[in-house]
Amino acid sequence: MAGAERGRHRERPRGRPREHRGHHWGPPGAGLRLLLLLGGLAALAAAQVTSEDQEVPEHKPVELRCAAFRSSSGSARIEWKFQKGSSLTLIYYGGELTESYRDRVQFSPTSIRFGSVTREDSGKYICEVVGDGSHIAKSEVNLIVQVPPGKPLAHVPSSATVGARAVLRCSEAQGSPPPTFRWYKDGTELPQDPKSSPAFRNSSYSLDPRTGELVFEPVGGWDTGDYHCEASNNVGSPQKSDVFRMEASEVNVGGIVAAVVLLLLFLGLAAFGVWFAYRRGYFSRKKVIYSQPSRRSESEFKQTSSFLV
Repeated sequence: MAGAERGRHRERPRGRPREHRGHHWGPPGAGLRLLLLLGGLAALAAAQVTSEDQEVPEHKPVELRCAAFRSSSGSARIEWKFQKGSSLTLIYYGGELTESYRDRVQFSPTSIRFGSVTREDSGKYICEVVGDGSHIAKSEVNLIVQVPPGKPLAHVPSSATVGARAVLRCSEAQGSPPPTFRWYKDGTELPQDPKSSPAFRNSSYSLDPRTGELVFEPVGGWDTGDYHCEASNNVGSPQKSDVFRMEASEVNVGGIVAAVVLLLLFLGLAAFGVWFAYRRGYFSRKKVIYSQPSRRSESEFKQTSSFLV
């Protein structure tokens, strides 16, 4: 009996599907879509990316190579994109050049060619090749259109106080790649480290060639002079700014004390003048004498009041 009872417990009802717990695959077809998505992500993860830099003078032709393309790619799909900052523009898509590049660019499977470039064309050019089996290869070209710098603008304070902080700035917005800056005092270039030169050993300053900022901290009396800056980026000749003079002067303590004494003397004289005028009675109130009306007789009053009726 016990064996038969155990046998009944081991038997399962036929025709009832077994319940699966822990995983839910959803409706039919969902698994296939998931596999396709994972396959696409795997293809993207396996994408080959190459990158190179290329420089060309402004208004000159340039050819950008698509290193991602191989002759064995067969009927691969090719796309070209231009990225500048956060902006992304299509150059070649769907088997043809886009409208804005149709008259400027020549396309071939291995490259694109510009007949002439301007400074606005500086940026990143991306070539994507999608081959058989959704295999993706990508190459990037960082194009720098070379533009010589223009005349830089120097900001030099006309005066600075000895012991205080003074900032001199040099700026230039035309050059590509961005220029670096040098500073000159009385025609002599300032070294980046003032202690390295006997001519500037007594000065205390910091110089940043990338930003063009020259900071004296603190200013010394020997920092008085004529200053100008120079911008260069190895394209064309360096450009110099106008010359400006900075005078470093001590705080005039004697002048400040004299000014304070004169102010106190003036206030003292003003107070004495007010006191003297008060003593002389110039600020006393004038007495106003009111005359009492004359007494009229009763007959005069009656005569006057008759006109009021």
